[in-house]
This record gives sequence, C-alpha cells and structure tokens, in this order.
Amino acid sequence: MEARRAARSGDARPAGVNAGVKLKIEISGKTRSLELTREGRKLRGSLDGRAVEADAVEVGPGNYSLLMEGASFEVQVESAGAGLVVTMGPRRIPVRVADPRQWQGRRGGSMEAEGRQQIVAPMPGKVVRLLVGQGEQVDAGRGLLVVEAMKMQNEIRSPKSGTVEKLLVTEGQAVNAGEVVAVVA
Repeated sequence: MEARRAARSGDARPAGVNAGVKLKIEISGKTRSLELTREGRKLRGSLDGRAVEADAVEVGPGNYSLLMEGASFEVQVESAGAGLVVTMGPRRIPVRVADPRQWQGRRGGSMEAEGRQQIVAPMPGKVVRLLVGQGEQVDAGRGLLVVEAMKMQNEIRSPKSGTVEKLLVTEGQAVNAGEVVAVVA
C-alpha cells in the first residue's frame, strides 16, 4: 500500500521510508535545528548540522527504546503545557517546539498509534504474565503482558485502543528483542 501511495504522489522513497521532518526546537532556552527521517527502525538526520543516527522502537505510548552510538537509552516523551518533557534516566529535559505549526503530535495532549500495530519485545527476556486475552478490547496504554529481563519486570503496553488481534506468546516463553509478541488492530 505504501508503494502504491508513493507512486500516486510521485514520491520516489522506498516502502518503509518516511518523509523527513524539520523542526526548530528549544532545549534549555537554546533554539536548535532538528531534521529527521525514519527508515523502518532507523532514525537518521541532523541536530544543528551534526549527523545523528539511532535505532528506535516505540515500546509503549510515548516510551521509546533507542540505540545510539553503541549505547542503549530508554526515553519517555510527555506533553507538558506548551511543550514536551523528555525523560532519559534521571534527566528530565523540557523541550518546546519553536514553530508549533510544524508539530502535529499534540492533538489533545496525547498521541495514539493508528492502524494495525505489531507490539514487539523491547529486550530479550521471559514472558511472566499475560494481562489480556486474544480478542479482548484494550485502551491505549493498557498493559498487554509482562516480560522479565535481568530480574526486572517490564510491562508492555498497547500503543492504541483496539482489539488484541493476535497474542503470539504464552506465559513462561522466552522472547528475543524485536520479536513480535502481539498484534492490536
């Protein structure tokens, strides 16, 4: 479908490559220029002209797992007043989009994924608890299952409201990072 849409619009990007976004953002009072393009799980772009590249997976609404320059980061993005708060570990960074006409993510304060969503395990581990059943209606942010990794339990949440179309794991099953564990439609 993406290929057909690209052909109709005259867009030569291969399927899975999203158009780049250019934003002026304000971090700690300093305005910075951010350009990003997404190719599957890969984010490429520049921050103030400096090249950046990361593997990014949305593990829940507003929660991301990033791999950048060999380091792993868990990032949470929340709406806060006229901007956003980006949390990385103990650091909470207020961010404001300098040109709000370019920022389309603040529809009503939270953003919900659209369409059929494959939910993936953010890290290798073991499924210790299923919180929903196949065919069950769920709201965005509701826990679907719990994966234990390195003696920590991580609840994997639904990125959208909908129906649990497929539950591809069972309690006690080992999962790999990036493995599809459920589908919500």
